[in-house]
Amino acid sequence: MSGPVEVGEGRRTEVGGLPVVRSLPRRDRRTIGPWCFVDHFGPADVARASMLVGPHPHIGLHTVTWVLEGEVIHHDSLGSEQLIKPGQLNLMTAGQGVAHAEETPKGSAGALHGLQLWVAQPETTRSGPAAFEHHPSLPEAVIGPVVATVLVGEVGGIRSPARTDSPMVGADVVVAGRAELSLDPTFEHGLLVVDGPVSVDGVVVPPGAFGYLGPGRDQIGLEPTTDNAGRLLLLGGVPFPEPIVMWWNFVARTREEMVQARQDWEAASDRFGPVESELGRIAAPPPLWDRPGMKPLEN
Repeated sequence: MSGPVEVGEGRRTEVGGLPVVRSLPRRDRRTIGPWCFVDHFGPADVARASMLVGPHPHIGLHTVTWVLEGEVIHHDSLGSEQLIKPGQLNLMTAGQGVAHAEETPKGSAGALHGLQLWVAQPETTRSGPAAFEHHPSLPEAVIGPVVATVLVGEVGGIRSPARTDSPMVGADVVVAGRAELSLDPTFEHGLLVVDGPVSVDGVVVPPGAFGYLGPGRDQIGLEPTTDNAGRLLLLGGVPFPEPIVMWWNFVARTREEMVQARQDWEAASDRFGPVESELGRIAAPPPLWDRPGMKPLEN
């Protein structure tokens, strides 16, 4: 078994009008397997804070959208228009370039709550074509009082139909009682507690906190610490073998790739394409690497 569970807090920010807690990337940990970005948005009353993210570009990654409450409409430059509801999964592959927008449907009421995740594509696929897939339902693995909805990869012998380009796992895990959850020992894992606290191998992880588990574990003990069930997002994968560079909405390998992607977006080139959206197109921010002492994030 690897070392003890490392517990850390995410960084609070705001994206498209919604309050967000960002758990990845961190200064001390850029990736967990191929997972390179974890935003937990809401819960927020859509009357005061709805999602309004206008057209913007991506390269070299998959976006994985998992909604816990409310609804979100996805539009992209492939021509996709897809409403996503709780229990459904949107997975967009950027490859060499794609653009999309996400927004709360007009007339919505109640709360909006969910997770926006990025997965770094490996060298073999990151320059390939863009793609989009929607999964209206996902399989569940039942391990005693623990129920894991398998977003990507496999849990307890149950596999998601969603695309994966690297060995990895992602699951929404509801913990109603104590159980042992099997893990792939070649993976490192992260656990984001959504509702809790949840005890992970005896370490209490509070709501909003992120726990890290290094490779070498073949199982973990999960248990709610109150009379209510806990809920967490389990992410994992083989430690990513390639150094990545992240800036704005791009995942690349070199600064030169970032520069070219930014120029292509600002020039409205065919690389990213138009998005049918009433929201305004988001301009690229000033490049940090042109400032003294600044550079893109590297893992």
